[in-house]
Amino acid sequence: MTTVLTTGIAPGAPETDAPVDTLFIAVAQLNPTVGDVAGNLDLARRTSAGARDAGADLVVFPELFIAGYPPEDLVLKPAFQQACRAAIETLAAETADGPALLIGAPWVEEGKLYNSVLLLENGGISAVRHKVDLPNYGVFDEKRVFTPGPLPGPIPFKGVRLGVPICEDIWGADVVECLAETGAELLIVPNGSPYRQSVYAERENVAVARVVESHLPLLYVNQVGGQDELVFDGASFALNPDRFLALQFPGFMERVRISKWQRFENGWKCLGANLADRIEGDEADYAACVLGLRDYVNKNRFPGVVLGLSGGIDSAICAAMAVDALGPERVHCIMLPYRYTSEESLADAAAVAQALFVRYDVLPIVAGVEGMEAALAPLFEGTQRDVTEENLQSRVRGALLMSVSNKFGAMVVTTGNKSEMSTGYATLYGDMNGGYNPIKDLYKTQVTRLSRLRNRWKPADALGPDGVVIPDSLIDKPPTAELRENQKDEDSLPPYAVLDAILERLVEREHSVAQIIADGFNAATVTRVERLLNIAEYKRRQAAPGVKVTGRNFGRDRRYPITNRFREG
Repeated sequence: MTTVLTTGIAPGAPETDAPVDTLFIAVAQLNPTVGDVAGNLDLARRTSAGARDAGADLVVFPELFIAGYPPEDLVLKPAFQQACRAAIETLAAETADGPALLIGAPWVEEGKLYNSVLLLENGGISAVRHKVDLPNYGVFDEKRVFTPGPLPGPIPFKGVRLGVPICEDIWGADVVECLAETGAELLIVPNGSPYRQSVYAERENVAVARVVESHLPLLYVNQVGGQDELVFDGASFALNPDRFLALQFPGFMERVRISKWQRFENGWKCLGANLADRIEGDEADYAACVLGLRDYVNKNRFPGVVLGLSGGIDSAICAAMAVDALGPERVHCIMLPYRYTSEESLADAAAVAQALFVRYDVLPIVAGVEGMEAALAPLFEGTQRDVTEENLQSRVRGALLMSVSNKFGAMVVTTGNKSEMSTGYATLYGDMNGGYNPIKDLYKTQVTRLSRLRNRWKPADALGPDGVVIPDSLIDKPPTAELRENQKDEDSLPPYAVLDAILERLVEREHSVAQIIADGFNAATVTRVERLLNIAEYKRRQAAPGVKVTGRNFGRDRRYPITNRFREG
């Protein structure tokens, strides 16, 4: 963990009124692990000790920090609830010498389970507040497991009345309005807010609205790290009552910083923090994919990863993400050529492996494919060769990669993009084999953009090399699965620029076929793509988990029945 403790005056912060009080608040933008109560407790202890040495009065942790977020149905286990409570009580007893801690945990009161924040100070638990507005949409299922709390009042701390709305509590006006009306002076918001495209603007708009309505400053403390499909980006911030951005944390990195708050005649203002650059757009998407893969591998204790390097763009960018996440020594790439694998693909795959400094092996699959064909020959006698025989290549590759994983423990990274997952352009028990997919929520056109991006930029904490790692020749060549002679993806699918535009409307926006046709798309193409999307649900249900970056990923966001006869028109 990289920890930075800083104080200072943010440039441009207003200082016109004489201060009457001062508060130093440590913002703990950290990466807990779901279910690792002991590990999360230890992380809280180490953070508290560092903050004490830096002079903090209060340390603020993200939502449900002791449990890890989101705990899903794990939080329903009485033994887990008891473990979290014991950790909080242990931590509370250690606060006699300061600093105080504002920390999230599941909390049982009178037989009801709450998503709660607790103030620990002076060796005990001095206040508990429960989350009021439980989100139950998209990736959230909190109404399934928690009881909504009552509208809260402020928490007194060192003569300051702290309002502590929890995450979703600021997405509506009621909770903050109640806090303001009951005397809150400063809003502190612990969050478990996952990354998705456009989320920064949405968060800021919500926070500004609450500041304008309440005339109170707001400190937004967010979790960072990967948890299965979700990636939490951090990007914590603070707004003063005049909407001045007084504090901005970087995204996708753990940070602990001391912020300085002063009470002026007209209220509290944040004066102490650095304003970090925050990456957005394609850079944020790439960073999310890297962080999600890193934490999935590390938190599940895999020694490394193995993946098939085909000479195509999808496997190339997955290899780059894996190296950026884990370092080259933990990434094993295998080329699995067959008779249709081109010399160009062999050269491109080798070039990627060389640029990334990974172990690279070539494992021909001719014997495996021919062996399967021979085994099936009695049953297939008298039939025509078709996609069945083509898919044997993919299934042999998948079986070999899984065998390498089984022997050495490395997790198989699967490399199908969202365009393929949408249309079913993938082989069950073949190229869909694997434990995790960093590009599962990226359409093919996004994969192309991010590949070009990676050749000129990488995340600040990336472990891979600088510079070009995916040759332009690989990025520019027509996509192909190389399952037959001269095969191209466009033999079976519309051009990806067209396909992805249609899919984005069908998946993210839930537009009707008629709406999309009215946007100017070919009617037959739209109808065909919609049909492919519908009939591929059974494949998606069996796909590996992968990083969510769009507004609506397959799995947690978009939950369609497999058995489903509805068709438009």
